[in-house]
Amino acid sequence: MNETQQESLVQIGSVKLKSKVSLAPLAGITDFVLRELIRTYSKTCLLTTEMISSEALVQKNDANIAFSNYKESPISFQIEGHKPELMAKSAKILEKKADIIDINMGCPINKIVKGNDGCSLMKNPKLASDIVMAVKEAVNIPVTCKFRLGWSQDSKNFIEFAQLMQESGASAVTIHARTRSQLYSGLADWSELAKIRGKIDIPYFANGDIVSPESAKKCLEISKADGIAIGRASMGDPSLIYRTEKYINENILLKEPDLIEKIKMLKNHLDNEIAFRGELNGIKFFRKFYPCYIKNIRGGAELRHKLVTELNYNNIISILKEICNNYGNK
Repeated sequence: MNETQQESLVQIGSVKLKSKVSLAPLAGITDFVLRELIRTYSKTCLLTTEMISSEALVQKNDANIAFSNYKESPISFQIEGHKPELMAKSAKILEKKADIIDINMGCPINKIVKGNDGCSLMKNPKLASDIVMAVKEAVNIPVTCKFRLGWSQDSKNFIEFAQLMQESGASAVTIHARTRSQLYSGLADWSELAKIRGKIDIPYFANGDIVSPESAKKCLEISKADGIAIGRASMGDPSLIYRTEKYINENILLKEPDLIEKIKMLKNHLDNEIAFRGELNGIKFFRKFYPCYIKNIRGGAELRHKLVTELNYNNIISILKEICNNYGNK
């Protein structure tokens, strides 16, 4: 291992990472297909699955609803819920495929927090602690948590919360630099995260508004974090995490893919979703990705509308060819 690799290594419990960059979990986004595409570029980043309901997993007692037959190491499986015993059981089911179990304590959407899950756990630190301890007791792999700065601007408790999670057995934490009340609006406050440096002994990853290798490096400098987690920006560029690793680890800034390259990525992504889910379901599932791959071109809104309403594969390919012919060389 060279000096650059040594500097970039992050240790989460017994798991040694050769990268400071991870894929943040996104419900309905970071599925097996996207993770595999990202892995074709980056062999070292920590991948994280989309959020898995502990109740659904335990009730069905079928681990296949959560993962494929392929191990994507290093990979973290994120579970969601508020019942310690179910969270522990679900973690045990997932343990044979996971390197790390991550606990969702940051999801801000109403249907999650109304069920006392996600970010609502930041209002109930005792329950959050009980969950971490139960999961830690159930598995022999590291346990981590992902949460926010707090429930609102007036109740930022992320430092005390992180300290409690560490005491409860967490081996690392990821913190989205917004409060729950902000949802995804406004700017992520990376400077807030710097306040936790020296207050916990476990690694912490910064998350929020990391959209390029340059912003990733700036986030690390401002937040003083051990690593970063990239979420939504990876939806339209599976190479982003790898390009970010190259910039952070080796100070090599690779060129962002141009439109022609992104259309190729898009088609590959779509084809893989179809192979994974079947043609109709794959096309429907993929609708959310079109705006991420195709943006900042004249008439883009109309083209994206055509794509998201089209269910015929051949017609989709024709639209993509039209985009390449009309905009690819501009």
